[in-house]
Amino acid sequence: MNSFRANGTKIGFIGLGGMGSRIAARLLTAGFQVSIFARNPAKRGAFKAKGATACDSVRELARSVHVVLSCVTDDQAVRDVYFGADGVLENAKPGTIAIEMSTILPATSRELASKGAQAGIPVLDVAISGSTLAAELGTLTLLAGGNPDFFQASQPIFQAIAAKFFHMGPSGAGTTMKMVVNAILGVGMQAIAEAGALGEKAGLSREILLEVLSQTAVIAPAHVGKLSRAARGDYTPQFPLPLMNKDFRLILELAGEVGAAMPATSAAFQLNTETLATHADLDFSAVMEYMELVTTKKASGQSTTG
Repeated sequence: MNSFRANGTKIGFIGLGGMGSRIAARLLTAGFQVSIFARNPAKRGAFKAKGATACDSVRELARSVHVVLSCVTDDQAVRDVYFGADGVLENAKPGTIAIEMSTILPATSRELASKGAQAGIPVLDVAISGSTLAAELGTLTLLAGGNPDFFQASQPIFQAIAAKFFHMGPSGAGTTMKMVVNAILGVGMQAIAEAGALGEKAGLSREILLEVLSQTAVIAPAHVGKLSRAARGDYTPQFPLPLMNKDFRLILELAGEVGAAMPATSAAFQLNTETLATHADLDFSAVMEYMELVTTKKASGQSTTG
């Protein structure tokens, strides 16, 4: 099987959110012919100005490319893109490859792969691990499930957008690994929020606490930048809190399906949901600010529920 190299490969990209827009931009920079679709006309216009072909529908895009990539918000959005009379599977030529990059349930990935196979369109689930900055720099980690031959053929595409990419197993394995990764990401952030609030309440300088904590071995690279931003009171969304909340729900749904006990994740989801009520437009690291507020209220005898 030939590789999908920049020279001659037409890529269609669906979904130009925080991650998708940066990935699509890197594919353009790498020399791929890129067609794009997003519901927002302004986003389509911006990418047209960068040299992409702007399509007015998924149907139009699917009919004109060799590889379809998609990065959308949730399972229903994936179904809307791929299924139905106007979807990718109905309109792409047999032999077109689909690389689905959204954070969704593994069951949805397997459903999409099954229906793709019936339409003659192989589907890889290629979940993304990394921040919007990593997407911009091309240093993402990709977690793939599906046919290993198509994974191999897609590596020139992966090399344009990621520093590392792994084939995890059959369809659904990529999104399963994303559940594992994001469980650690979310629970780890909650642990940092609680520990930091404890240190502050016990008299440590917040500035020094966060600076030193970021230099210890217990802080994962994904959390280091969050500490420096939190020290400045900066919780502008890189990974928005509502998306982390959605991922917690997916993780716990998968846990229920397979019978995995996840008490720490369940507790972190509860606190994440409480934070969402007042910090919905901020980064998921805003749980740090929320825990500081909860600790202050508890110390003064105030209610922590509103």
